Order: sequence, then C-alpha cells, then structure tokens
Amino acid sequence: MTQRLTIRRPDDWHLHLRDGAMLEGVLPWSARHFARAIVMPNLVPPVVTGAEARAYRDRILAALPHGMAFDPLMTLYLTEDSDPDDVAAAAADGLVTAVKLYPAGATTNSASGVRDFDKVR
Repeated sequence: MTQRLTIRRPDDWHLHLRDGAMLEGVLPWSARHFARAIVMPNLVPPVVTGAEARAYRDRILAALPHGMAFDPLMTLYLTEDSDPDDVAAAAADGLVTAVKLYPAGATTNSASGVRDFDKVR
C-alpha cells in the first residue's frame, strides 16, 4: 500500500490576481507553486463577459514570467444583466470554468453584484 502522496504542483481554487502591479506581483509566486488556478473575477470593473474574460486571461499570460507554466482558469462575475448566451458561449469555448455570484456589497469589489436574486434564476 502506498504510504506517501506527493502533489508536485497543486491547484489553487480561489485566486485573486487582481490587475496591474498587483497582478505582476502575485502571478510569479502563484505560478511557481501552482499549475492552475480558478481566477476570481471581482476586478473594477468586474469580468462579466466572455470578451472581458479573454482580455483578462491575455493580461495574465502576458504578465507570466518567461519560462513559467501556469493555466489560469477564468471565472465570470454574475450580474443581473449577464447575458446567458454569452456565458454559455464562453463555457462552450472552454474560455471560462465557472461563474461566480457576488451578493451586492457583501465582499471586496462586489458593488456590481446581485441585488435581486430572482433576476438571476
């Protein structure tokens, strides 16, 4: 029976890379320790559409230090105005892995979050 399990490069299932200088500071550390990560979408402005997720993913990959491997798994920020067809297309294309619901005002950068849950059912 195996006595030891080695996880060589684990996954991070809740990563806030943010953008700009914060992205450039956090990403190298994360990429050094993790193979992939679910990237949180609560930027200002939030990552709501497939096009915004693609642009954010491009910024992440551009900031990745040369020679490092890292797979950012993109997440959309659910709003009352999110387009179900856009969400479905982004998922079908393999662009997004998840959609996150933020109740408005409940956490950092959640001002664009959901106020009326009946609108997102």
